[in-house]
Amino acid sequence: MSTGALMAAAALWGALAGALLPRAAYRLAVPAGDPWRARCPAGHPLRGWLGRRRCGACGGEGQGEGGGEGQRTEVLLPALATALTCAALAAATGTRPELAVWLLLAPVGVLLAVVDLRVQRLPDPLTLPLAGAALALLGLAALLPEHAGHWPTALYGALALGAGYYALYLINPAGMGFGDVKLAVGMGAVLGWYGWSTVLLGAFAGFLLGALYGGALVVVRRTGRKSAIPFGPFLLAGALTGLLIGAYAA
Repeated sequence: MSTGALMAAAALWGALAGALLPRAAYRLAVPAGDPWRARCPAGHPLRGWLGRRRCGACGGEGQGEGGGEGQRTEVLLPALATALTCAALAAATGTRPELAVWLLLAPVGVLLAVVDLRVQRLPDPLTLPLAGAALALLGLAALLPEHAGHWPTALYGALALGAGYYALYLINPAGMGFGDVKLAVGMGAVLGWYGWSTVLLGAFAGFLLGALYGGALVVVRRTGRKSAIPFGPFLLAGALTGLLIGAYAA
């Protein structure tokens, strides 16, 4: 398969998977300690976790929450983000077997970013299974021919990055949430597949992106120097950056 066709197929998968994320994002985007949402904004029970936020009983997606334009954006943005992410991963990885792992994990990463941006929370039902799934799926990829990674380093990378973030959490729990620590385990596994240099690059990119974002907010006076920002999206973006570079170099 040509690179263009592979990217197109990956983008289509990403768009379809991303279009199914709004309901899960709506249900999971609640403050820490609150139960996951089980009802639509009109009060009707929501069934399932995938799909648009539309409720089968009222056909609405949140009266007073942005109207039709907001509802379309709620669907289009995750679909676009997931499509672009999957296309970039396909371009970097080619037809190597680990591409299937990246394409399966990408929608979960986008969902985590959406939830964290909304409520500064990284739900355990996403972060913990993501780490386990990354290691399990990469273990399967390591059994297939033409793979370009190393599973033991993925395991060590998961432990190392998780331990590093845990140390930061202990030093400054106000600036680093424990959800970031759990997410770092999964990202360490993904980055570790391509070696320690990729782990270091992905970790550095995440902190750099987070620092640039926080600095920009301070400059435009949207927040103070000690204000907390959702770090999950930058951890994910840094991991994606490292992964793309590692996959190209492999």
